[in-house]
Amino acid sequence: MSGSGSRTAAARAAVGAVWSSVTSACWRHWPTWAGWAAGGFSLLYGLLGLYWTAGGDGFPFAPVDPARASGSILEGSRVEVVAPIIAVLGLVGAVVAWLMTRRARPGRRSAAALMVFGWAAAIGLTVIVPDYTLIILVAFAPLLLVFAFTGVPGDQGGIGDILYWHRTNLIIVFVGGLLWATATLAYRRRARGACASCGRRHEEGGGPSRQTLLRWGRWAVAVACLAPLPYEITRIAWYLGHPLGVTPDFLRMMQDTPGMLEVGLGCALASALGGVLTHGLVARWGETYPRWIWFKAGRRVPPTLAIVPASIVAVTIIPAGLMFLWTSEARGTWAMYVPSLFWTVWGVALGVATIAYHLRRRGACRHCGQGPQPGPEPRTSLDQRQVRDDPVSAPGQRA
Repeated sequence: MSGSGSRTAAARAAVGAVWSSVTSACWRHWPTWAGWAAGGFSLLYGLLGLYWTAGGDGFPFAPVDPARASGSILEGSRVEVVAPIIAVLGLVGAVVAWLMTRRARPGRRSAAALMVFGWAAAIGLTVIVPDYTLIILVAFAPLLLVFAFTGVPGDQGGIGDILYWHRTNLIIVFVGGLLWATATLAYRRRARGACASCGRRHEEGGGPSRQTLLRWGRWAVAVACLAPLPYEITRIAWYLGHPLGVTPDFLRMMQDTPGMLEVGLGCALASALGGVLTHGLVARWGETYPRWIWFKAGRRVPPTLAIVPASIVAVTIIPAGLMFLWTSEARGTWAMYVPSLFWTVWGVALGVATIAYHLRRRGACRHCGQGPQPGPEPRTSLDQRQVRDDPVSAPGQRA
């Protein structure tokens, strides 16, 4: 029995090691495969556009029952109008992505044309077409994982009643936009003769100083923490029984709907907690573990531990905010409409703060070797490290 358990543990360790090496290799070589992935996505949707144009089933923006509709800007569009556009843009995108994978240095005009198409595709697919589905998926991912095994409580029949095709398509479209963003970024770097992985060029300097990046980050963090306050205040007020920004009848409707106010309160508290964590992008404890994390105190915080979750929230909250610009149903009361518009500001500010944090923390590039080489693990006291690494905010160092 113990031998079987040992073999199982060894097999799991081997699978974990293989998976780790594969994901690490994919991450290191993203400039190589991003263009092909974006081209494959565009080709797939180009062919689907032809299929829908010819009368095929499954057009993901067709009018459906309101309970199954999404909040996309294309929701309810006519297949005979939008499907041919999807086909043309998809097939053209496949050609553009293929041209981006070529190693030859392009001319200035041709490179500019390819980048305009690439950035337009990235912005359209990530922030214009999607709705609030992505941020809901991020916020309730643990519950959805549980529901996949236990079933969805209430009248809904299962996960299919939550992630139906109109919503699932928006998730796929969003991922396609991210592929286009990475492909265009890598192409832009190659076109200007920079390292495709880090964007540095040998003839350029080190870029903005740490103090400049820290100053930009602080302004961005301040905006990112203030933008969701209207949402948090109104949802907490509703839970406490105050009809702030809504009519008393609307508040009673929410009180009579099981779980509605609780979900709003949970989202408000999660947003407030996210604001606290956002400060880590400019605070000392965002770079060095504080004393109260005793088993890590004094060690460097891995940059990805902050960059990955902050980036996910930033890119998923923006389309949720933009959705309310063309959703007239939510404009009856200001508390249902105005606070959500600030989500776009929140996402942009969080994105700027995350980029500043990344540029401040990044070390030498594995591909071109440019950038500061990592030093030994710091062993000085936290106060000494603050003066060394953050002279702008260290005690006694303010102007």
